[in-house]
Amino acid sequence: LALANAARETLRMGDLIDNMLEAMLDVLHGKQTAVTQEVRRLTDDVEALYSAIKVYLAQMPREDLSDQDSRRWAEIIELAINLKLASDLIERMLRKVQQQKTSQRRSFSEVGVEELAGLHSQLISNLRLGLSVFLSADKESARQLLREKRRFRAQERRMAHAHVSRLQRKIVQSIETSSLHLE
Repeated sequence: LALANAARETLRMGDLIDNMLEAMLDVLHGKQTAVTQEVRRLTDDVEALYSAIKVYLAQMPREDLSDQDSRRWAEIIELAINLKLASDLIERMLRKVQQQKTSQRRSFSEVGVEELAGLHSQLISNLRLGLSVFLSADKESARQLLREKRRFRAQERRMAHAHVSRLQRKIVQSIETSSLHLE
């Protein structure tokens, strides 16, 4: 029951990350101030859940856990750590995008936004599939997740090449937002 509680709270972290990713797309499309504040609040919520899960799991005597429960304990803490890192990354990226859009009045090219939106959609799908695999431990879904992750990385590479191609054609918006786009 204790591990199930920790797993449930970790899934809540995943739901918050999902919300953060949804908000990130709004920022790419120019809706900024309220969204950025919402993401900061979500980041704080993720941090609070992560801290609670970490403390909760640390209080469990691992030597009392069966091998299966010990593996589940490790899965829960690993996912919680990864979700916490994702939260920090999303917040940092959002800050950079907002800074470029407001202080420097720069924005992504239309093609760049379309590419990022497509990658963003894949990312959200992969997050949801990953959370489903975490919950169900379904082997076929896990294999599907691995295939989708490979597809995502291939799409990232294609986007980077397309972005560099826009740079070579000296498209101003691509030049101005290059470092952000490639991140």
